[in-house]
Amino acid sequence: MQKEKELSLQEWLPFECILDAGIVLLKNSEYIKIIEVIPINYSLKSELEKEGILNSYKTFLKTCNFDIQILIQSNKEDLSKHILKIKETVKRENSLNILKISHKYIEFINRLNNEKKSASKNFYIIIKTKNECKPEKLSISELNENFFKIKECLSRCGNIAMEIESKEETKNILFTFFNARKNFLT
Repeated sequence: MQKEKELSLQEWLPFECILDAGIVLLKNSEYIKIIEVIPINYSLKSELEKEGILNSYKTFLKTCNFDIQILIQSNKEDLSKHILKIKETVKRENSLNILKISHKYIEFINRLNNEKKSASKNFYIIIKTKNECKPEKLSISELNENFFKIKECLSRCGNIAMEIESKEETKNILFTFFNARKNFLT
């Protein structure tokens, strides 16, 4: 039997290069664009507002006549600095009642942290072009046109869709995506 060649990480990842504005060229000559979404707090809305948001979201989905992927990244928060600050403040307190409350609060924070409930979430939409051997300029123009459709439709729902500004930010998003499980479990 012939032994399979082990791929290096660079060979395994599907990215050819990272361009500006959250655009990535894949090895199969397709382009993707990563769009950051800042969502509304749906649970704080009235029933009438929720109905309007859902109708706007349905319109958004019908408008997207192209491939989309919704990505939600959960990142465990590091609360150690916050706990340390509380402990330092407690050292200066003389009130027994405040000391008890502070210790219970620290226990609460530690419990949340241990139960993985102290996580922030980042929301992204990923769109891509079809592999039709189009010139780069045309593919990027298509992605940007689709971005503006998404931005307009999501704004009707109350959400904000933003372009990724730098290559470094795109790299960080991709890094956390590929390391999400490792980061969340530690």
